[in-house]
Amino acid sequence: MKRILVTGGAGFLGSHLCEKLLNENNEILCVDNFYTGSRKNIHHLLDSKNFELLRHDITHPLFVEVDQIYNLACPASPVHYQFDPVQTTKTSVLGAINMLGLAKRLKIPILQASTSEVYGDPEVHPQPESYRGNVNTIGPRACYDEGKRCAETLFFDYYRQHDLDIKIIRIFNTYGPNMNPEDGRVVSNFIMQALRGEDITIYGDGKQTRSFCYVSDLIDGMVKMMNSESGFTGPVNIGNPTEFTMLELAEQIIELTGSKSQLVFKELPEDDPMQRKPIITIAQDKLSWMPKVGLNEGLMHAIQYFKKNIE
Repeated sequence: MKRILVTGGAGFLGSHLCEKLLNENNEILCVDNFYTGSRKNIHHLLDSKNFELLRHDITHPLFVEVDQIYNLACPASPVHYQFDPVQTTKTSVLGAINMLGLAKRLKIPILQASTSEVYGDPEVHPQPESYRGNVNTIGPRACYDEGKRCAETLFFDYYRQHDLDIKIIRIFNTYGPNMNPEDGRVVSNFIMQALRGEDITIYGDGKQTRSFCYVSDLIDGMVKMMNSESGFTGPVNIGNPTEFTMLELAEQIIELTGSKSQLVFKELPEDDPMQRKPIITIAQDKLSWMPKVGLNEGLMHAIQYFKKNIE
């Protein structure tokens, strides 16, 4: 049995990770400041004797004894990370420094949940891990994009300078139960608008693309990365390589919900990427990982979850 620290453990991804690790007979220390995380996501875990919840902001040092660290803490939707951009950068950078310091003291492996946003609005498509990105350092998304890029830098500096066992994954668009219905991300937006019978908001012409990974697939890849051989650092793309336009996603959600919603088009936000699709060859070769859940099946699970939020 390992004692595992999950920062951001009450968030969308963190809550699923905590549940999976708990089911694998580990002790879990879930740390969250509840800026975007929700107690509702982990309520069903609180009665377990192997689950501990600690309210804490990782921009401040944390002194605990654990065997592994998954660092997921950071608001991940534009609505939330742009609300307090300075704090977003602090969470990525100071949070990384504090968690790396803890891992260094304990001599334990640490995984960083990075993001496909490090690629910015990519000029290379699809995106391999070797692509260095096209990020606007002074734009409204930079607090998140550059914060995550700096965290990757810190992880590799600790690896080179202190021989720390680091793991980095770059997460592409992920969806499923426990998403915040009002977080402004495209899947939750479209589903909530469709269920409410509201117009579905398409930014730009709707031809920009994303690749959508169901949450159980993403968490499986994350755990495989943590448990991969020592010295394999990544970064590794974890995402579904099947690409969809925003129009295709909206039409599929309308069909699955039976909604009468109409599409309305609005101006594309600044620095919104036109294309996003991972190359997952490294994940396939090194982790024996591939996504299993198709978009239609995953959307049905997500729709059922969001229906309960409306009820």
